Amino acid sequence: MSGLENWSWDYDGWIVLAGMLCAVAASLPGNFLLLRRMSLLGDAISHAILPGLAVAFFVSESRSSLPMFLGAVIVGILTALFTEWIRNFGDVDEGASMGVVFTTLFAIGLVMIVQAADHVDLDPGCVLYGAIEMTPLDTVDVAGEPIPRVVIVLGSVTIVNLLFVVLFFKELKLSAFDPGLSTSVGFSARLMHYLLMVIVAVTAVASFETAGNILVVAMFVVPPATAFLLTERLGMMISCATVIAMLSAACGHLSAVLVPHLFGYQSTSTSGMTALCAGMFFFAASLVSPRNGVIVRIVRRQKLAQRILSEDLIALLYRMDERSRDCAVSSQKLSSVLLSRPWLGAWLMNRNVRKGQVIRTESGYRLTDAGRDLGSVLVRSHRLWEQYLVSEGGVAVDRIHGQAEKLEHFTSRDLRDRLDEVTAAPSTDPHGSRIPSEHMD
Repeated sequence: MSGLENWSWDYDGWIVLAGMLCAVAASLPGNFLLLRRMSLLGDAISHAILPGLAVAFFVSESRSSLPMFLGAVIVGILTALFTEWIRNFGDVDEGASMGVVFTTLFAIGLVMIVQAADHVDLDPGCVLYGAIEMTPLDTVDVAGEPIPRVVIVLGSVTIVNLLFVVLFFKELKLSAFDPGLSTSVGFSARLMHYLLMVIVAVTAVASFETAGNILVVAMFVVPPATAFLLTERLGMMISCATVIAMLSAACGHLSAVLVPHLFGYQSTSTSGMTALCAGMFFFAASLVSPRNGVIVRIVRRQKLAQRILSEDLIALLYRMDERSRDCAVSSQKLSSVLLSRPWLGAWLMNRNVRKGQVIRTESGYRLTDAGRDLGSVLVRSHRLWEQYLVSEGGVAVDRIHGQAEKLEHFTSRDLRDRLDEVTAAPSTDPHGSRIPSEHMD
């Protein structure tokens, strides 16, 4: 049995929808928390509003009341205010000030929850870990159709958050990247900061019954962080974060139903699997990110290493050609001189043949006119750097070869001209070897 035989859209469909709404509602303001380097503040507010919830429970004796939202919003704003106050007046690092505020308020909230547990219908586990599986059981009639109350609440919060991002996109963007400029052109960065904190607080409260206090933090941080790895455009980042959040929620519930059956269990927490799926998306993005993905960086390093070795082969052929014009050299000899693997040297030489820089003869490889031009550029760069290191850097002659060997592969025409000018246009390098003239554009 896979677990899908009991799947019901009347039940599981509402859970997936509630999870998607929760994830999207949290990821929308989470993008700007990330850009402001304030992702921890979303965590701080999510934990610190517990006292507001506890007071609301004491007053209303209900988990679904307007006082709950008001109490959470008030404490959320106070969290931001206290954090700013401690940072400005106490000269404390922002991270430390957030840590002081949210741990203190969270502890107060936990104490109040424990005291309220015997008198109020309150489950601390629900607050911390959520109860999304119970979503379809608490319904409200809308046009004669039973709709889960959580879906209505989260749908409303998602719409509000979306409108907030769309209507204040320019102000949020400007205040995130340059608060000083934002204030100077008439957009109060402080006002946008506190409006964002209100949105974060309301979203955190609305998500309690779905994802819980702790797991909603993952939705504030992980989808935006994943999108940030994939794109540098803010609009595209918000869109990607939204899609990733929705996929995380859908895959989370599906995984909660299917994965435990592989190990002989019935099911597991949908909220936990949602956070796990979001983490897996982040892990995948960290591998293939166009900018700093692990795989992408490995491929780039390999391509760079191959280019450098290929150019070293051309430069070596050029130096041998200087000693004996039109000499032919085997790939084995080239590999042994450069201390590279024979198969790699042969492969690179064949690639140079395809590029028209080298020709293959019965006795080995030799440079074409195009290869000789490239070799001249590389050797000229190398010897100019050697001359520069000695005359301007004061480096000993016996130590300049290795440094020039690295620099020659990254030397443009303009830089060669500057080196030539600074070193007074030398005709030979410190070893007495002739410096080729510049003849390529």
